[in-house]
Amino acid sequence: MDAQTGSAPLPPPGCPMHQQPPTQLYGPDFAADPYATYDRLRAHGPTAPVELAPGVEATLVTQHEAALRVLQNPALFVRDSRRWKALNEGRVSFDSPVLPMMYYRPNCLFSDGAEHLRFRKAVTDSLGKVNTSRLARDAEQIADYLIDQFGDRGSADLLKDYAKLLPMLLFNQMFGCPADIGDRVTRGVAGIFDGHGDAARANEELTTALLELVAHKRRHPGEDVTTWLVQHSAGLSDEELKDQLVVIMSAGIEPQSSLVCSALLLLLDGRTHGRGAGMLVEDALDNVLWNSPPVANFAIHYPVQDIRLDDVTLPANSPVAISFAAANTDPQLTDARLTLSKGAHLAYGAGPHSCPAKSMSRVIALTAIERLLNALPDLTLALPQEKLEWRPGPFHRSVTSLPVHFSPVAPRRLPPRPPTAPQARSADPVPSAPSTRTDAHRKQKGWWSSFLDVFRV
Repeated sequence: MDAQTGSAPLPPPGCPMHQQPPTQLYGPDFAADPYATYDRLRAHGPTAPVELAPGVEATLVTQHEAALRVLQNPALFVRDSRRWKALNEGRVSFDSPVLPMMYYRPNCLFSDGAEHLRFRKAVTDSLGKVNTSRLARDAEQIADYLIDQFGDRGSADLLKDYAKLLPMLLFNQMFGCPADIGDRVTRGVAGIFDGHGDAARANEELTTALLELVAHKRRHPGEDVTTWLVQHSAGLSDEELKDQLVVIMSAGIEPQSSLVCSALLLLLDGRTHGRGAGMLVEDALDNVLWNSPPVANFAIHYPVQDIRLDDVTLPANSPVAISFAAANTDPQLTDARLTLSKGAHLAYGAGPHSCPAKSMSRVIALTAIERLLNALPDLTLALPQEKLEWRPGPFHRSVTSLPVHFSPVAPRRLPPRPPTAPQARSADPVPSAPSTRTDAHRKQKGWWSSFLDVFRV
């Protein structure tokens, strides 16, 4: 059934949907078992009211077929969040932790029509110049460097010591980041995706760093994605260039680390499947993309007018989020789920805003996992899987840590340990930074600077 438009009335006061309070998609209870929440929401039909953060309400689409109707219908459902009625009327606080992930930026994620085509062509053309073989080699080099930092210890947290750092360092390489800028980019990207209290501060740091990167590449072009975006015939302004970089890095770094961790968790869980049962890395990745997609709920759309979706009216200019996790586990997808068909899952979206870097994502994840398993063949979980904790937040699906044990191995090269490494083992390796940069902050050395010190790339 197609979405219907017109003057369909909103649910009357006695309607159960009208009376139902929004379901919270944040906090430890949701993080621990989001699929129980999705099951409850499905009882109300293809959509249900949710709260993404305190005071931030939205409609969540949980049915696969309904999700496709929204994703593939840009005439009725647009991405421009300047339409967001509650925000415009002051009913959403500007310090909300989810705002950096939702408010308008002039990039291909939040645009529609001709503007979207202009931005997306610049992005796809620039990403299309990335050499896949070189990408894999760079990922191998970074993987080896990171494994050398903890391999002789016999234990590690694979999220903080490996999966979170590898895509950050790799993207700094792809985008030609100088050392100081790269360190701040890694902190900023991590901060805005977490949706915590310092998200606004992290967003400020990321914005400043990326504007500096754009200015640097205008003066010093190279063989990197930033330069190709700067030189593209779309003629993007500095502000537009910065915001294309925000969406590419945000979409490529945090979800990538979650994909690697979730696939490793599946491979290392010997109870029902995993390496002991002969599961291939590619099969583990497909399983994660179906059953535990790194971006669980996102793709915020805004109906251009009141739109009837089955028995629910979606109010104009109110956020409609797609639950990729719920849609992928929709019980109606029996045949596709039995075969884990690559073409049916929505982990990379669908329609005009689908992810343009699916193949790159797969190359990075495969390389990261295979390099790790080859270097540490007796890798085992340090905790039973049921005791692992999941990171709270409405948008992502990621463990808070992935502790493992293995037989210690000698480093393949003997670089100096990164100055931040001792703190990284007991805390997040990419802490939020102050909003104003002092000379001491400017000289602070992070993982990217340390990597460059070793490899001189």
